[in-house]
Amino acid sequence: MVAFRTLDGVEVKGRRVLVRVDFNVPMQDGRVSDATRIERGAVTIRELAGKGAKVVLLSHFGRPKGKPEAGLSLKPIAQALEGVLGQKVAFASDCIGPEAEAVVAALPEGGVALLENLRFHAEEEKNDPAFADALARLGELYVNDAFSCSHRAHASVVALAERLPAHAGRLLQAELEALEKALGGAARPAAALVGGAKVSTKLAVLGNLLDRVDALVIGGGMANTFLAAEGLKVGKSLCEPDLAQEARAIVERAQAKGVDILLPIDAVVAREFKPNATCRTVGVEEVGPEEMILDVGPKTVKDVTDKLAGCKTLLWNGPLGAFEVPPFDAATVAVAKAAAELTKAGKLVTVAGGGDTVAALAHAGVLESFSYVSTAGGAFLEWLEGKELPGIAALRPR
Repeated sequence: MVAFRTLDGVEVKGRRVLVRVDFNVPMQDGRVSDATRIERGAVTIRELAGKGAKVVLLSHFGRPKGKPEAGLSLKPIAQALEGVLGQKVAFASDCIGPEAEAVVAALPEGGVALLENLRFHAEEEKNDPAFADALARLGELYVNDAFSCSHRAHASVVALAERLPAHAGRLLQAELEALEKALGGAARPAAALVGGAKVSTKLAVLGNLLDRVDALVIGGGMANTFLAAEGLKVGKSLCEPDLAQEARAIVERAQAKGVDILLPIDAVVAREFKPNATCRTVGVEEVGPEEMILDVGPKTVKDVTDKLAGCKTLLWNGPLGAFEVPPFDAATVAVAKAAAELTKAGKLVTVAGGGDTVAALAHAGVLESFSYVSTAGGAFLEWLEGKELPGIAALRPR
């Protein structure tokens, strides 16, 4: 576990605190359509403001390619943040320079300001020293509360942390502690459920998890590659046959380590991928040449839920099937609800993350029932791969 400085014991009253948040939130018709990230980030903001800090928020939004773009301004997000915090949020039309400096200088103790989109400057993504210097002049302390951006060596994530006393915000702290609990110091037996479309995007994750869990559930389109590697016919299912050797190597390594690998034993198949398509449930050895595997079947669901009932920790990344299209959401929903019940009963610690995973758990109605759900995508995956995240390394005591 990377040692990092938290906000515990830090004197912030009257001090300008730069907080890197991730307010890259969904927007529709110029308004925030999902404020989850803003609500989560509000915990740190409220604490700092409540202690008399002058809170200056830094965030990116979208991909503006290093120049201002009206449709990617953070101004509507400042208005949404006001609603969440219940207080006025000042807004600066730039994140560096005279406009930003004036807004920050005018902040009272307990005041909050949001600066314009960091990515309106190409220097942000280049980790440019001069840009980081300009940001650093606005504050006296730096707080990283954006785990979802911490895999990127950008100026506001790495270089800024090297220029000011740097600390982890409460959201980042909770994220790291939850991941460490699930990955580094998990109560055993521990299981990981890894789904998604392609094995190629999860090879490093699977390899790292084999050293840390007792059972590995493989679902989604990536399971088809494992089935094909065993010599089974998967019809027109999503599959990466060129990775069959890698799939077999993972299975062999799991066997050598005594890790149970749970692959589908039955599947829901259809000839068309569309809502409420005609489908049937078959054993995985019975998939027709014109059929696609779009979900795992009820026998597999029972296999997985029985395994989870004997575990103390579950790490979940990726759905079991094409959950966005009914009826191919059934297995993901069933296993998610079973895991949520075990969590509520105090029998299982459940930590989940990744964009599709969050959407799948929300669809199943269990988002609030898991022990911890990370909204991070790339950073969550890189953490699962065992990589050191630049933004976290920058928070080490110096």
